[in-house]
Amino acid sequence: MRGRIKAAILVSTIAALLASTTPARVHPHVFAEARLDVMVNPDHTVKSLRHVWRFDELFSSTVLMEFDKNSDLKLDDDELKDVGDTVYHSLADYGYFQMVTANGKDVEMKPPAQLMAYFEHDQLIILFESEPKEPLKLSGKVNFGVYDPTFYTAIDFVEDENMTINNMPPSCTRTVIRPDPDEALKQNQSKLTDAFFNDPMGTDMSKIFATRLEISCPAQG
Repeated sequence: MRGRIKAAILVSTIAALLASTTPARVHPHVFAEARLDVMVNPDHTVKSLRHVWRFDELFSSTVLMEFDKNSDLKLDDDELKDVGDTVYHSLADYGYFQMVTANGKDVEMKPPAQLMAYFEHDQLIILFESEPKEPLKLSGKVNFGVYDPTFYTAIDFVEDENMTINNMPPSCTRTVIRPDPDEALKQNQSKLTDAFFNDPMGTDMSKIFATRLEISCPAQG
């Protein structure tokens, strides 16, 4: 019974840290630098997305304290697995913060097989790989990004080179788009409601601010 209670506490703790939906928390409290690699098959369909998130030292130290069961000030393999598993389950309802669209329509992604966690230079690093649920052809405009619909976690691609595409067809072009917040609000004014400002989960419009990798290719029938 104690084990179940402790596990429940850990899940609720990391869920609150990573995905709080409290209306007062509508600005980031957790920060991470990200890398995204889009892998492409020979037939120009998307094979997978490879994600790497490096969290800030404050959040990382909180995770260390919560998951260091033997109090040795480090996380062993079993403790790191607990971190990865907990984050995995906590973010399932949020699509693992992924944003993928094809010509303006959302693309559903399969849940990743697992999330791997490790520490480097006192920072928590999360890695995972996901695949489109249905074949995703690079045709027209296809966008890839990461965002937290609750505004609690800010995941940032510091350099444009941190968003890459491997085996991109020669007829396609790659652009990293960093929306201007004021312009994004102006362009989406008609879609914004009071619910957006009081409860980001109500409209899921925080995606309009997300940095994204846009791949433009000749449209295919």
